[in-house]
Order: sequence, then C-alpha cells, then structure tokens
Amino acid sequence: MPVAELLTRHPDAWRRATRAPFLDAVRDGTLPAGAFDTWLVQDAHFVADLLRFQARLLARAPRPASAVLAAGCVALVEELAWFSSVAAGRGLDLAAPRLPATVAYAQLLDRLDAADAGTALTALWTIERTYLDAWSAALPGAPGYREFVEHWTVPGFAAYVAGLAAVAGDADDAVFLEVTAAEEAFWGMALS
Repeated sequence: MPVAELLTRHPDAWRRATRAPFLDAVRDGTLPAGAFDTWLVQDAHFVADLLRFQARLLARAPRPASAVLAAGCVALVEELAWFSSVAAGRGLDLAAPRLPATVAYAQLLDRLDAADAGTALTALWTIERTYLDAWSAALPGAPGYREFVEHWTVPGFAAYVAGLAAVAGDADDAVFLEVTAAEEAFWGMALS
C-alpha cells in the first residue's frame, strides 16, 4: 500500500496532526509571539535531531532513496542556518532547554534508527508530509507569521515530500500513528 493511503486510513490522527489550534492561531493572528518563539526554538532542536536521523538513514537506505535523502539532508543544514538567523533577529536562545515534546520526538527518532529502512522512510515521509500539510492549512498566515508560513510551504518542499513518497515503499500504520501523535504533541507544546 502506498504511504499516501495512510491519510485516508487514519483521518482522525491526520486531522489532529495537521489542524492544531497552534496553526489556527498562526493563521488568524491570535498566537502570542512568546508561544511562537518557544515553538521556533523547539523546532530548531527538532530539525537538528531530524538531520542526524536522516543522515543515518541515508547511510543504510536502499540506493533508489539516496538522492532524495541526500537532498533532504542538505535542506536541513540550510534550515538550521536559517533558524540561527531568525533566532538572532528575534533575540532567541537556540540553546534553551528542550521541552518534553521535543525530547519525546528525539526518542522516537532514536528508536526509528533500529527500524528497517522502509519503516524509517515511512516515518520520515509522515514527518515531512505532516509539516507541509499543517503549514499549508495555515496559509496565508497572519501578517506577523506570514513569512514563516510561506517559508514552510514553498513548492520545492512539496516536491521533496513527493520524492519521499516515491521511495517510502509500503505503508506502516503503526509508525504513521506514532509520528502523528508526536506531531500533535509538538504543535500543542507551545500553548501549554
């Protein structure tokens, strides 16, 4: 079963992962700046964890997945540089402690290092597809957040997600549900 079928097999989990109150508040402008800044710092931690996971996956994945995984690693390195620039401009400390949802997500990525490559690829596709769909639902974003929403919905990112779908292989319901639960918790962390 192609991974995209997971979205229709688990519509409630998908909705919770991609239609969070955090994102609604970004879209309508009601999200407090402090909550967004907290989320940004935690997302920078997550991206660093994701880069480590994806680099290890690149080393063990089937050859047809190499190009898309390598391009994703490069994009994550660029994203970390972007986070540094944004943090400097907003006066954020990217060395701030990780919150529990960020720690839990890192632990999930560590566990996925022991999974077979197909399962890990399904997880990576789920992570990235969630991110794309979630931010797309926040379009155009309130003026104070518009630049961020636009940054995370560029056509190149959609093409990358499609590339991951093509190499992910058979869908894995269990890992899909684990990732969507982690995403739901991650969106909610800045509001709690």
